[in-house]
Amino acid sequence: MPDLMSDVSPTKGVRVHPSSSPSGPLRFGAFIAPYHGTDGSPSLQIRRDLDLVRHLDDLGYEEAWIGEHHSAGYETIASPEVFIAAAAEHTRSIRLGTGVNSLPYHHPFILADRLLQLDHQTRGRVMFGAGPGQLASDAFMMGIDPLRQRAMMADALDAVVRLVRGETVTARTDWFTLDEARLQLAPYRPAVGLEMAVASTISPTGSVQAGRHGIGLLSLAAADPTGLAALNGNWTAYEKSCAQHGHTADRGDWRLVVPMHLAETRAEARAQAAYGVRHIVRYIEGLADVELPWGRTAEGAVEHWVTEGFPTFGVATIGTPHDAIARIEALTEASGGFGTLLLLDLPTGTPEAKRRSYELFAEYVVPHFTGANQRRDASMAWANKNSERFIGAMRQAVEAAVAGGDGRDADGAR
Repeated sequence: MPDLMSDVSPTKGVRVHPSSSPSGPLRFGAFIAPYHGTDGSPSLQIRRDLDLVRHLDDLGYEEAWIGEHHSAGYETIASPEVFIAAAAEHTRSIRLGTGVNSLPYHHPFILADRLLQLDHQTRGRVMFGAGPGQLASDAFMMGIDPLRQRAMMADALDAVVRLVRGETVTARTDWFTLDEARLQLAPYRPAVGLEMAVASTISPTGSVQAGRHGIGLLSLAAADPTGLAALNGNWTAYEKSCAQHGHTADRGDWRLVVPMHLAETRAEARAQAAYGVRHIVRYIEGLADVELPWGRTAEGAVEHWVTEGFPTFGVATIGTPHDAIARIEALTEASGGFGTLLLLDLPTGTPEAKRRSYELFAEYVVPHFTGANQRRDASMAWANKNSERFIGAMRQAVEAAVAGGDGRDADGAR
């Protein structure tokens, strides 16, 4: 199989060479916007998203982040909180985040109150992701000036963080008022609180806000060439902002989002990705009102995606678990290290192929970075190194048994 490492068999599955010193993230999850073609049933698509989260939980993924969008027809979850409440009832341990709440669209008191209710319903598994809002069409319909969205996010984030942390907040802005506002619920685990993170793309705005409040950083454009180039700058801005406000920056609180689709061979992965790539191209073309020359065929679009990258989605890894490991190690080196890798969920294959991609990632990529098989590899190496000694002892035991007949010595003792 020329597309893969030498010890891969399509009939026996994928086996990845263990790393003697794996480096990279130790937690893995999915970022589900979601993205769905407009030629399918929205009811079935949302149901499959719920089923996917349950599947991720069964596979041992640690996180799933759910987006909020209100227009353009492609990203069809309007309330991540409603989705999370349903998903929580069918999962056991996976943590569920709002990825992200568009803060200018919500009164901060109502949003904070909903989040803490959800924190109790999920028994502490909910996470809060914050952002200014991605789609200009969403803001337009609500009469929100896109130039004001980042400032509005900063206002709302300050209020939400303080409310969740138990403060009584009085604040007056040009778009909301709080008078001695306080939440009636504490987080489900008061000593731990509600985990929070701020979305960041190219500009350092999100990094600065995350550092101001000492909460996590969620880099959505890590696969985009421009975003990748900005990673270190955003982290530097985060560290500086943390220091200015008395917080310690921890790379374990940094999450990177990247698109990947895996199969047993690169050829299979690319053929599967052709299934949905034209939907993604049409979405990009619709938002930008342009026709992209590389998107006229599915094969051309896939080739462009893995080499040059798509706007918004960046460069995709479409290949094998070996390719995924190499990409994550490169991201680790480029960024200086981060805590969690989130797979951007896209229609890169049929629902069945996409589920298989997540299975391959969980089976072969995650253990490489968590070191789950290091003790097994050490045990096998020790057994191999001492095999002659063990075989010699077994041979002596067999010879003694043969000489003694039924295993008793001359006096009849065993």
